[in-house]
Amino acid sequence: MARELQPHELIERSLITKFRKTIWRPFIEACRQYELVQAGDRIAVCISGGKDSMLLAKLMQELHKHSDVPFELVFLVMDPGYNPRNREKIEQNAALLQIPVTIFESEIFAAADSTDRNPCYLCARMRRGYLYSKARELGCNKIALGHHFNDVIETTVMAMFYGAQLQAMLPKLHSTNFPGMELIRPLYCVHEESILAWCRYNDLHFIQCACRFTERNSHAEDGVGESKRQEVKLLLRSLRETNPNVEQSVFKALHAVCLDTFPGYKSHGEVHSFLDNY
Repeated sequence: MARELQPHELIERSLITKFRKTIWRPFIEACRQYELVQAGDRIAVCISGGKDSMLLAKLMQELHKHSDVPFELVFLVMDPGYNPRNREKIEQNAALLQIPVTIFESEIFAAADSTDRNPCYLCARMRRGYLYSKARELGCNKIALGHHFNDVIETTVMAMFYGAQLQAMLPKLHSTNFPGMELIRPLYCVHEESILAWCRYNDLHFIQCACRFTERNSHAEDGVGESKRQEVKLLLRSLRETNPNVEQSVFKALHAVCLDTFPGYKSHGEVHSFLDNY
């Protein structure tokens, strides 16, 4: 008689059966194409408690279980000042998914909420620093974040519309402040709608950002609030109505930039002009 599978086993199985094409294969594709995981790596999988990072943790667990490449994992949760309800939800979901998390505290939410200038940017910068520091303390050489395909596209559009620059989000990069450390994004090719479908299929419920600034935005009457990222999400959603492949086109364009057609560009912080070689 076959053994009845535990809840976490059913969730794991769904990744390589029902969601094999939409989640597992794009995840593996990103790891291989961008050489994200290598022999001897000790990777800190950074978990915020949201759907993206929790999925990333399960995928990395499965990769570790089946891969021929020897590497180690640490599942790192930073509590930046969650209220007790959200902290408890993260711990419950980690237990449900059988993710052995290491939790440490910081005061990032309080610091970000006390500034009037771009609290989300400050929060992200501080989070990154704390995560690098703790990961290095635990003997890791990489941190893995849960940015997905749609994050890549939205960041590119935001940079062009609001930052006056053509700038993308790389699948991996070296840390400038923590020598020897790297950041990797294994969900680089996974679409957000697939992540949402995985959550619905397994009846999984995760926390949102849970900071005070986000809570204020979530109550805005237009559903967008002050978030430029939400504005871009709505814009791309409307463009998909007439061009279903618009995001895929942007993604492909990022991999085929033709510098010969640009009047100017930056490389390693240095500005270049097409006149240099005209």
